[in-house]
Amino acid sequence: MESPYKGKTGMVRLWNAFGYSLAGFRAAYKHEDAFRQEVLLTVILIPLALWLPVSLLGKALMIGSVLLVIIVELLNSAIEATVDRISLENHTLAKRAKDIGSSAVLMSLVNVLVMWVLVLLQH
Repeated sequence: MESPYKGKTGMVRLWNAFGYSLAGFRAAYKHEDAFRQEVLLTVILIPLALWLPVSLLGKALMIGSVLLVIIVELLNSAIEATVDRISLENHTLAKRAKDIGSSAVLMSLVNVLVMWVLVLLQH
């Protein structure tokens, strides 16, 4: 059965999508400790990137790498919520899905470190 919201088009669809996105952001902030920590990191690092005397491209790379962490964490949280919705029992596939999502977050954090070090070393 398809969602009744799929028939919406134009500005109504865009407005609904924006509302769903904000609801997802609020849900992640309310229910996910790691997401709150990464938002704090974002609030600190983005102004720092803007303040540091690096090129505009360097600033873009630094900020983009930080925002990527938020994106990956949102996807990881969605995977975890879906797995938990299906079953709270311990299962090897559920563990694998959650571990892979966690690895994606770790790699995005490593990406921040690499980007920031390379941009700062270049300056």
